[in-house]
This record gives sequence, C-alpha cells and structure tokens, in this order.
Amino acid sequence: MKAALEYIAKNDKQSIDELFDFLRFPSVSAQSKHKADTRACADFLVKHFNHIGMQHTTLYETKGHPIVVSEYNQDDALPTLLIYGHYDVQPAEPFELWHSPPFKPEIRDGYIFARGVADDKGQVFAHIKAVEACLKEQGALPVNVIFVIEGEEEVGSENLTEFLQAHKHSIKADVALISDSAMYAKDQPSLCFSLRGMLYVELFLTGPSHDLHSGQYGGVLRNPIQALANIIAQLKDEQDKVLIPGFYDAVESITDQHKAYLDKVPNTDDALKKELNVDSLFGESGFTVNERKWLRPTLDCNGIVGGYIEEGAKTIIPSKASAKLSMRLVANQDPDDILNKFKAYIYSLQPEGISLDIKAHTHAYPAKMDVNSKAMKAAEKAFEAVYQVPPFYVGEGVTIPVVADFKRILNLDTVMMGFNLPDDGIHSPNERFALRNFKKGIEASLHFLHYLGASGC
Repeated sequence: MKAALEYIAKNDKQSIDELFDFLRFPSVSAQSKHKADTRACADFLVKHFNHIGMQHTTLYETKGHPIVVSEYNQDDALPTLLIYGHYDVQPAEPFELWHSPPFKPEIRDGYIFARGVADDKGQVFAHIKAVEACLKEQGALPVNVIFVIEGEEEVGSENLTEFLQAHKHSIKADVALISDSAMYAKDQPSLCFSLRGMLYVELFLTGPSHDLHSGQYGGVLRNPIQALANIIAQLKDEQDKVLIPGFYDAVESITDQHKAYLDKVPNTDDALKKELNVDSLFGESGFTVNERKWLRPTLDCNGIVGGYIEEGAKTIIPSKASAKLSMRLVANQDPDDILNKFKAYIYSLQPEGISLDIKAHTHAYPAKMDVNSKAMKAAEKAFEAVYQVPPFYVGEGVTIPVVADFKRILNLDTVMMGFNLPDDGIHSPNERFALRNFKKGIEASLHFLHYLGASGC
C-alpha cells in the first residue's frame, strides 16, 4: 500500500485537474437542455475508466440517462466490492448567487467550488483515484471492483431499479460502498448505520361543486378546509406520536449497541436551537433528538392549499382543499403497508358531505446497515488510519433509495463512508468540497480496499 500512497501524493495535481474536467460537465439530469452534456459526462467516465486500466467498461442505455459500469476482477477468491455513485448534478440556479461559475471549478480558501463537487462527483472520483493508484503502482487490486455510476440520482433514480433487476446476475458482489453522505464534522469522520425511507402522499378534499358565498351558505354545508384541518389534527397526538393504527407495528426497539454509539456523539441540542432560532426542540417523547432524527419514524404536513389567499378579503366557502404529507420510515417498515394503513385511517375520518381522494407520490424503503460486518469494520479502520480518530456511528434522517434496492434486489449490505462536510452547500449555490477531504478521501478509499481484501469479507 505504501507505493500506492506515494503514487497518490505524486499525482496530486493530475487528480485535481481530472476532477476539474469531470466537474465542467453541466450534467443536470433534471433539465432537458443538458441532455447532451449529461451524456458527454458519462462518456468521460467510460474513457477515464479505460485510461486507468479497468478491464471492462460498459455504458448501458436506459429510458433516461445512461449507467456506467466498470469492472476489474482480480481473483475470484477475493471479495467483490460494488462502488456506487452518480455523475448527474442538481440545477445550478440561481446563477447570480454563485461567487464563481458553477461549471468552472476553482479553488478558494482550501475548498473546491463547483456544482456537484460534493454531491457526488468529488466523492466518487476519490474512489476512482484510489483504484487507479493500485492498478498503476501495484498492477493489481486487493479486491474485485465493480463501479456502478448512474446519471439520474438527482431525479429519483428512475431507471436504476429496473437496471439492477435486469443485471443482478452479472453485477454480483459481496458488499456495496457509497460515498454520498457527509462526515459528522471537520476531522471527525462518521459511518452511517441507518437511513429512513419515505412515503409522500397528497390528500384532496372536495365539498360543493364551486366556491360559495359564506354569508349565503355558511352553516349549511361542510367547509373542505376545516374538514382537512380536522383530519390533519387527528394524525398525531400532542406528544408527536403518529395515531395511524398499526403505524409502529414493525418498528424495532433501539438496540443497546446503537444507543452506545449515539452516546458517543456530542449533544448539539443547544447549538441546533440557536441555529434554527427556536427556544425549544419538539418530538416524540421518550427519545433523544438523535434517536428521533435517525431511528424513529415521523409524519409531517408539508403544505396545505385551499380557499382565497390573495390580498384583501373574499368571503367564500371553498370548493376544494388539499394537503401534502410525508412519512419518514425506519427499518422494517414497508411503504406499501404504511400506505394501506394510512388510507384506511384517513377514509375512516372522512366526514359526510366531503369527497376524499389520496394520491401517493414518493415510495422508498428504509435501510439498516450491519455495524458488525467485516466491511464496516474495514471502513472504521480506514477512517482511523487517515483521520487519526475513530469514526462516529450515526444515522441519517434522509432517504437514499439505492441502499434499500441493493439489499432487496442484490442482497447486498452497504457501507456509507462520506468525505464531504455538512456545511458544503449541496443543492445550493456555492457548493464546495474541502480540498484536503478530497485527498484524504482517496487515501481512506485506498485503505478500505486493502482492509476489505485482508478481511476476506
């Protein structure tokens, strides 16, 4: 490994220059005007994988943007690692808020600034550079590697599930690695052991056929906005517990091991209150803030529409009202099961004189990672070797559907070891990635490859 580390140091400038080439592609998957740019970015990856010496690289067409798969089989007796990433990025608008053009990367104050540098191009490129160092300096890899890099993560990975199902026999692996999350803090790496899933629904309530004069019809029929408010009020109690019958049936108790891991994470409740400018935090009673954020399910009303909301008064009983709600789910909760329970409960609350419709949107499974696996311990050792401190074990309240898909479709556990920082501004103007974390990410990836190979997985 010493020779590979020396290669990384010697080729530091070249790695940064090549990352800049990668970042210059405006591979915005959500915007049709960038379809050709997104394809060109995929072509760049194919050429780069061939350049660093990967054995087989294929660009797979989908109904949307292509998926790049690159493989190197060192020895069938070694573990096989699937490294996932995405080359598409969020739209860069509003451009006027950027201090430098989003697709002309530059370094300022020790940070690389560009759209997609932290989410996810810089992170996945760190893994590519680690593999390159092994191949160029050692002529071999300590594990077998399969890269799967898609171009639609920022639009919901619309074609990835179908791809995984179609190719599950040709991309067999022992474990997956994803770097699409953040470190806990500067110089404090973290490993994620849970991700919440999500169910996003919309309620539509309709009363009279059209808006009515509240003087003429007030007290005669049911107001859809008030009916909607009554329904929403019965979704949770005063302690923030969800009241849908059976909602918690599949939720596991928090283990002593997970509690011990979370006890090591510093208490930031006061800092959070200050950051959010609130005098108190609120959530399900009996659990800490981190437990509620990472290991407990939630239900939130995200928006309500109905009636007259413009300037001045308009005395009406509205014809329609609607609301959008999201449910963050935890391990063992099935989005289909929760949807059925949600519908049954909502229809049980439907008042007379109101028609009700439910539309389900986002539907994503939660994921739980094995903190005791050989792969997770290899990642722990890799982080400690580079950052000189053991990583925190944390959860993530967000949803990353591919992790659950890897488990459901490929039967793969996932290791999530991110290198960017929480304040790197992903999805925002002036997205950045610390230059030192890009470099340390390459080193940590290299150590992980070697520790994983030695573990036998």
